[in-house]
Amino acid sequence: MTSKLWFQVGIGIILALVIIRLFIEVQDIFDPLFIIAQTIFIPLLLGGVLFYLSRPLLRLLEKKKFPRWSGVLIILLLIILVFYLLYAMVGPMVSKQVNSLVDNAPGIAADVEEYGMYWFNQRDRLPDSIEEQINGMQGKVGDWAGNVGSWVLAFLGSVVSGVITLVLVPFFLIYLLLDHDKFAPFIAGFFKGERKTWIRKTLSDIDETLQAYIQGQLFVSFLVGIMLLIGYLIIGLEYALLLAIIGMATNVIPFLGPYIAVIPAILIALVQDPIMAVYVAIIMLIAQQVESNLITPNVMGNALDVHPLTVITLILAAGNIAGLWGIILAIPVYAVLKTIAKNVYARRKDIRQTATKEV
Repeated sequence: MTSKLWFQVGIGIILALVIIRLFIEVQDIFDPLFIIAQTIFIPLLLGGVLFYLSRPLLRLLEKKKFPRWSGVLIILLLIILVFYLLYAMVGPMVSKQVNSLVDNAPGIAADVEEYGMYWFNQRDRLPDSIEEQINGMQGKVGDWAGNVGSWVLAFLGSVVSGVITLVLVPFFLIYLLLDHDKFAPFIAGFFKGERKTWIRKTLSDIDETLQAYIQGQLFVSFLVGIMLLIGYLIIGLEYALLLAIIGMATNVIPFLGPYIAVIPAILIALVQDPIMAVYVAIIMLIAQQVESNLITPNVMGNALDVHPLTVITLILAAGNIAGLWGIILAIPVYAVLKTIAKNVYARRKDIRQTATKEV
């Protein structure tokens, strides 16, 4: 019985739960490690994203007989140049639109408040459950206003964290570009024989999965941002560039990203012209249909092969467990675990076939 897969999986799950329980009981001991992990998490994540975006260029430069250190230096200079060009070309327009939005914020807030008050005054005609929610939201306004001080402190903390991130990201990127090919041999060095070969193959498959997801997702988000910008410009929506950038940024969040991006666009459209909100919703719908049915299948192919129902379930579960970061990381983490499971299954199948031949 101990050789059965279901028995081994069951024992593994039980041991994992026991380890998690023991870890929770003594978690205070690991608080310094948690603080360190939280400090380096975002810089390491951003450095990893830049690494997967720039590694193809590094490989191309190495094929052209460039030393690795010179290739890394060229990549860093190109990244700086790209960000500078984006700032020079897009920065002034975004800054102008942001300043205009800030100047018009009181008027926009007043118009949105007017819409809100209209629906609030109609609450007697709404179902009882919705009326209770509206009354509850009204009672929370004072609590939100009283937390302004804590919001300011949180904002200052975010600024400090952002500065630390900007300092650490280049260091992680440099070391990843210089030493990325040493990781797999280091891990595989703890094993021997066929198991060592299997470890190398599994790590290679994980690397390809992450590369396909990161490069594909960012490229798809860029194309979605371009489509939104074109659509917003056609209908004459104010702050079109700023709203398209928001849509491009939120598209990295699977499933929920489009709904987050459309909220500010619809609010501004309602202030500009109520019928414009309908146009914005149509543009977002068209962009997402083109992205999900045409762009994503051709850009990312079957690299991840995750069913839409699985995506929704993972996002909802991860969001409840880890918030926004859980939503963003749920799909790549699942893809990595799925890759590992496939390799484990293939390994066990090869072992069984070998044993059958020997018999």
